[in-house]
Order: sequence, then structure tokens, then C-alpha cells
Amino acid sequence: MVSVTMSISEQFQEEIKHFSWINWSEAAREELLKKEIFNRYLKTGEITDEDWIFCQKIDWHPVDELPMKEEFIKRLEEAKKETSIRVNSIKEIFED
Repeated sequence: MVSVTMSISEQFQEEIKHFSWINWSEAAREELLKKEIFNRYLKTGEITDEDWIFCQKIDWHPVDELPMKEEFIKRLEEAKKETSIRVNSIKEIFED
């Protein structure tokens, strides 16, 4: 296994000390693996079984990183313009 060492500023080191329960090596490894999976997904449009297991474990999918389609953005904007009503309970929705 390869070991990677990186330099960080003293200020950043002080900030991350507040999160002592986080395994920073594991967090970095996961982010690098996500980047690798994402790049492979962009090239092939597919995910290997091993990658899928990792994605499920961290509740992430390469599609999450893609920008929203223009068509979807337009539909969201239209939905914002629709009127809505405020209700205090679910029961009010079904009352005649």
C-alpha cells in the first residue's frame, strides 16, 4: 500500500483538531476514491460492482455530482411560481 503525506497550514491543523473523532486518512481516501469512480463513470457511463458497494456504503452516486439539466431547472422555476396553501395538519387537506 502506498502512503501519501501532505502539508497543511498551521491554521488548518488547529481547525481540524476540533474534529478529533474524524479519521482524516479515511476521509481523504474516500474522497479520492469518489473522484476516481466519478471520472470512470464519465468515461464509461457504468459503475463496477465493487464501486457500487462503495457508493451504497457512503450513500453517494456519481450522478450526484453532475449539474442539473436545464429542463429540470425550468420545471423547478415553474413550480416556484405555483400557488400553495398553508395547512396546520394533514387532516385539513382531506376535509371537504
